[in-house]
Amino acid sequence: MIRLVLLLLLLLAPVQAANGHTFAPALLDIRERQPGIFDVIWRGPGKESAAAVPGDDALAPKLPPSCQRQAWLGSSETESEEWVTFRVDCGPRRLRGEPVAVSGIVGSRVDAIVRVTWTDGSAVTGVLRSDVDEFIVPDEAAGGPLRPGEPARLLMLAYLRLGIQHILLGVDHLLFVLGLLLIVKDRWTLVKTISSFTLAHSITLAIATLGYARAPEQPVNAAIALSILFLGPEIVRVWRGETSLTIRHPWVVAFVFGLLHGFGFATGLSTMGLSQAEIPLALLLFNGGVEIGQILFVTLVLLLERSFRVLEVRRWRLIEALPAYTVGTLGAYWTIQQMVVLLAGAP
Repeated sequence: MIRLVLLLLLLLAPVQAANGHTFAPALLDIRERQPGIFDVIWRGPGKESAAAVPGDDALAPKLPPSCQRQAWLGSSETESEEWVTFRVDCGPRRLRGEPVAVSGIVGSRVDAIVRVTWTDGSAVTGVLRSDVDEFIVPDEAAGGPLRPGEPARLLMLAYLRLGIQHILLGVDHLLFVLGLLLIVKDRWTLVKTISSFTLAHSITLAIATLGYARAPEQPVNAAIALSILFLGPEIVRVWRGETSLTIRHPWVVAFVFGLLHGFGFATGLSTMGLSQAEIPLALLLFNGGVEIGQILFVTLVLLLERSFRVLEVRRWRLIEALPAYTVGTLGAYWTIQQMVVLLAGAP
């Protein structure tokens, strides 16, 4: 029963749309300024992601002994992430053949992307996980996600998993999809509606990641919250036997709002500082992960609905009425919340 799925979703997920689609892996970006001298840019999880790291250990970059710190360039921290920047002298080897790690990542639920870029433009990328805690910089950088003894699939799986986590941890995106499921009346309409949403957010995810268009984060967050609020009254109209453009053609609404959600998905990649060579693969796999997560969610909802229908579970009036009012109420709450944040940051 879709109503029970909504209740479960609300119980398990934090009521924060602003944080629903900001998930991103940690990033250790090491850029050479001059031979042997590197600027280290570390972006780790902020306070709200502390539960992903076991014990009291904080994630932190760990460079080889040959790297001596020269200068502290600054730091900042928000609820969702922390930024640390400093400069090191890694000597004549210039990190080639040496290990780079992230302390505290063992046993955690956080992935870390490691990228080393030299002054001649060559670069290598690796992935650190709870079971892969060290990246050995190749002796000769030939570009691409290389690591002796570790195939490139680690990086591919990291982008794919990022997409899956991004949608499954994005409560606002899931509520919007669930709202669409509450409106559609048949399987063909469902296929068209979900396909329209997929096509739309894939378009804006691509153009935002490739740099062809940008959308300010806070207005996008507010618009995504508004899209959830919009579906609440539409669900009520379905129950009353009324009609509207959304009820007759839900795929149109799914496409329009899907364009906004695509900009929200793009935050998962835009904060990673991808190089031009990495963007096509990362975009393809990340979007694939989003689609896998979305299909898993829709399948779970449909299977549960069919199970309750086959079992002929008695429907309670409160449970019947709750989804539309919950979607509308949370949409209103998140819209107001995001508007407050937007206006507070206005000059």
